[in-house]
Amino acid sequence: MASLKEIKSRINSVNGTLKITSAMKMVASSKLRKAQNAIGNLLPYEQQMHRILRDLLAGNVSGGDRYIAQRPVKKVAIVAFASNSSLCGGFNSTAVRHFMEAVRQYREQGLAPDDFFVFPVGRKMADAVKKAGFKPQGDYTGMADKPSYEETSALAEKLMGMFAEKQVDRVELIYNHCRSTSLQLPVRETYLPVMFERPSVKEGDGAVPDYIVEPSAPQVLEALLPKVLLLKMYAVLLDANAAEHSARTVAMQVATDNGKELLQDLTLQFNKQRQQSITDELLDMAGGQQ
Repeated sequence: MASLKEIKSRINSVNGTLKITSAMKMVASSKLRKAQNAIGNLLPYEQQMHRILRDLLAGNVSGGDRYIAQRPVKKVAIVAFASNSSLCGGFNSTAVRHFMEAVRQYREQGLAPDDFFVFPVGRKMADAVKKAGFKPQGDYTGMADKPSYEETSALAEKLMGMFAEKQVDRVELIYNHCRSTSLQLPVRETYLPVMFERPSVKEGDGAVPDYIVEPSAPQVLEALLPKVLLLKMYAVLLDANAAEHSARTVAMQVATDNGKELLQDLTLQFNKQRQQSITDELLDMAGGQQ
């Protein structure tokens, strides 16, 4: 049985840890609100641009073929998002696991290690990529902490150039989607080639929007498609960033709750042993007087 001094030391240690987890929770919550605001400001614009592009493509407008062309996948680029630090529950392990699952599926299709171009965003993903035997195609750890449209645009333009020049036949994004504060869902989606479903028109719903386009629909499509791809990459980065902060908020809340329960148990144990010690001393004193 632990002595009173040992229990007191553990209580002080737990109290110190609780201060840390509580502070980390508040910081993560603040960052989460900022990330959610950034996503909320971007999404309406990004979704409207996406909708216009989809309608133009559905109208069989020629243009943007270098980003739409479907080719047999012989080389693939993968952009995988994680965080720079830990203490965020299973956020990083989930992202790494889905990245490795994507690699496994492509290996089964006959792709060799040299056929992969991996762009890890976040130190934890970069470490996992190196451990898996791949060479990261650049350092993007800064984007994980402070999402930047300029850095994201540079990455997106590099990927678009690789696809247009046929250096890769597909570009995939792997990240955790922030569905709610307590739920982050792993997502794997194709970034290039661009694929849109033709809008369905039900009876009575009206027709697909017929835009008046100037100077011409192909020219607008050529200018619009890269912008939509840039916005898509930035939206995914913000989404992954919000998922990280939400996962860390939940993890620190769970740690704080567990710490409080442990503190209650230790305090109860300390009081019981202290009471028992006092009782023993009184019995010894009573026995000595007799």
